[in-house]
Amino acid sequence: LVPSDYAATLSELKQHVHAARFQAQRKANTELLMLWWRIGRTILDRQVQEAWGTGVLKRLANDLRSEFPSMKGFSVANLRYMRRFTTAWPEENAIRQRPVGELPWGHIIELLDKLDDQEQRDWYAAKDVAHGWSRPVLAHQITTRLHEREAAAPTNFTSALERPDSELAQQITRDPYALDFLAIDSDAAERELEERLVDRIVDTLHELGPGFAFVGRQVHFDVDGDDFFVDLLFFHIEQLRYVVIELKTTKFEPRDAGQLGFYVTLVDDKLRNRSKHEPTVGILLVAGKNDAVVRYALASTTQPVAVSRYELAEDAQAALPDEATIARAFGEELARGTDVEDDSEG
Repeated sequence: LVPSDYAATLSELKQHVHAARFQAQRKANTELLMLWWRIGRTILDRQVQEAWGTGVLKRLANDLRSEFPSMKGFSVANLRYMRRFTTAWPEENAIRQRPVGELPWGHIIELLDKLDDQEQRDWYAAKDVAHGWSRPVLAHQITTRLHEREAAAPTNFTSALERPDSELAQQITRDPYALDFLAIDSDAAERELEERLVDRIVDTLHELGPGFAFVGRQVHFDVDGDDFFVDLLFFHIEQLRYVVIELKTTKFEPRDAGQLGFYVTLVDDKLRNRSKHEPTVGILLVAGKNDAVVRYALASTTQPVAVSRYELAEDAQAALPDEATIARAFGEELARGTDVEDDSEG
């Protein structure tokens, strides 16, 4: 007979195995990075002392591959990355103490290739470790300059929310939102446009940032017989608050803030558990905005709302579908439970 506590014991042992494997992988990755760093330091020192050229690097690459045929990473290009790695992070002991020491090698290559500023490299490395980005997501965040966009949306949070909640809510905003991955030729057929939108909509979830859990699309509210529909509704699991997202394919107008504030009030009244949840906030995504007009509009709104612009590829602006199509496609993709991340590239 199987003991009554067998299932619980097996579950506990599985957790131990998973934790040990994870720690072993992290340690192995760090040790590999230290090896690459030491090789890079040796090459750098020899090039300074002996003026090593490209020919010597080619020979070194060939000799290392011959000596260690089962190991990858001894190409000339990779040896050059090792040298750059050493130059970017010149203190050996600091590698183990900084976020960069927890990153896969491919992610470090992205940092070296796409960034020249060392502070920005460390900033993106820390974000990468904290959020578990895949390499393509890291590349996208660097290319779209997340460090400039994060927490940058104009809001009325400081007047509509108490501190420090207003500061926390500000952190989940971005301005602009980079939706360039929805790019499609302006002459594309409507069906093709919708299919492409659904295919890439998971990237939109990445762009919203960590912590967002999908609740629903076109969420219905009945107000004494009148019907209202929220485009997209999320729950931020880290901040324990509902987030209403409304989409406008036109330039911001003051009435848009009032409409979003109305939806925030509905969600706050109908769905929020006031003993457990923080106040609901709203984010309006618009095709364009006059920041001065936005400031005046937000000053006249008592509900906590933010207004952000979204960016598309230049040739795709005219091809963007209407708000209903975006919300429908977004919700259908999320409802299918599509895998949001593939980290096979390291």
